[in-house]
Amino acid sequence: MNGEEEFFDAVTGFDSENSSGEFSEADPRVAGVMRVDTSRSNGIGKVGERPPRENGIQKHRTSLPAPMFTRSDFSVWSILKKCIGLELSKITMPIAFNEPLSFLQRITEYMEHVYLIHRASCQPQALERMQCVAAFAVSAVASQWERTGKPFNPLLGETYELIREDLGFRFISEQVSHHPPISAFYSEGLNQDFLFHGSIYPKLKFWGKSVEAEPRGTITLELLKHNEAYTWTNPTCCVHNVIIGKLWIEQYGTVEILNHRTGDKCVLHFKPCGLFGKELHKVEGHIQDKNKKKLFMIYGKWTECLWGIDPAAYESYKKRERRGDPLSKAQPDDSSQKADGDVLDAVPEAQETVHVIPGSKLLWRVNTRPPNSAQMYNFTSFTVSLNELQSGMEKTLAPTDCRLRPDIRGMENGDMDLASQEKERLEEKQREARRERATQEAEWQTRWFHQGSNPHTGTPDWLYTGGYFERNFSRCPDIY
Repeated sequence: MNGEEEFFDAVTGFDSENSSGEFSEADPRVAGVMRVDTSRSNGIGKVGERPPRENGIQKHRTSLPAPMFTRSDFSVWSILKKCIGLELSKITMPIAFNEPLSFLQRITEYMEHVYLIHRASCQPQALERMQCVAAFAVSAVASQWERTGKPFNPLLGETYELIREDLGFRFISEQVSHHPPISAFYSEGLNQDFLFHGSIYPKLKFWGKSVEAEPRGTITLELLKHNEAYTWTNPTCCVHNVIIGKLWIEQYGTVEILNHRTGDKCVLHFKPCGLFGKELHKVEGHIQDKNKKKLFMIYGKWTECLWGIDPAAYESYKKRERRGDPLSKAQPDDSSQKADGDVLDAVPEAQETVHVIPGSKLLWRVNTRPPNSAQMYNFTSFTVSLNELQSGMEKTLAPTDCRLRPDIRGMENGDMDLASQEKERLEEKQREARRERATQEAEWQTRWFHQGSNPHTGTPDWLYTGGYFERNFSRCPDIY
């Protein structure tokens, strides 16, 4: 292994609109719903050291320090054609194909729509809770649309923490393995209403014109008030035209969300693009009870919105539609309801928006991205804040936190030369540490997670050991 970012690992980063629904980040109702006890210490430091706050809510940046670096002078093919006959996994990718985030921060984007978890916890009926959980699972992949830059591969032992009192959660992740690359994460509600945890290690396949990332690892959500656990695996992500042409992304595959207490299951089909792009972005599915009786139908697009309706009304509408009844035509979603050589893979044109069946219930709708998103790697407003290093943070963060990575910081600041140099230095430092462990016959010791079995599925998993927010970082490795 040359220590360079492997081609396959690189495209893991393609795992990529800002999603929300009835409550947005700026909505003051959020704090009221969650009743967050802000007197609790989150280990951020003294109150006087906290960043600026407005009406008790911490302010976050709305743009990056420097605009996105142009990739027009680079092509993947210009790199690959020089490496014919070499092992594909050892190919060096220019930093121009990155985005200034670590993959650990990309995972944290799952939490952008955490209001759906809080809403689920407040629902008295299991069916309504599953509707919210299904919406959360779909919303978690929405930020990937048009995110064709790859995040930086985490270094072994790298961590990322995020505490959002305004959104009612805290989050910690760690890169627990380098080969294969495995990222473990754990999040909890500040109002003790949920736990959200899992480990991500995608299996990558290169198909010549496209790269497919098949997700591995179980995602678990626990609603503590209801003593319920939900588990699922994300859909497959495919990036087209990785050699030449305009990159575009699709998600496909079946996602099954299981409520381990009731036996209820939500089956969601992420549709592949299909001929003429008719199925692009579409999600269709249903919620069934333990006896497989359909209780609720779900449809929409993972880039736009998700709706649901009673099965009888859904089937009645579909029958009328097949008969061509003009009175049964659904109305386009006009956003009036507030939410809760080589042959290229042609980029599909955007099809008409989701047509809403009369009587449907809105489960989730994406937020528009900031107006300058295209100059910020197509980041959402939530994503823009993830690598922000606020005043006083250096004193309280773990020394392994990826906000402190000099290559990512350099790229974010627009200094591509520095970013490239630091990336190379960090990779060599990681290689040297690996050689030293081999010499001493020592195995790597993870700091915040350990291997075990998922308590609900029994499958192998990485579990949170605990103690991170007590902020004893004396045993953290020196990786930067």
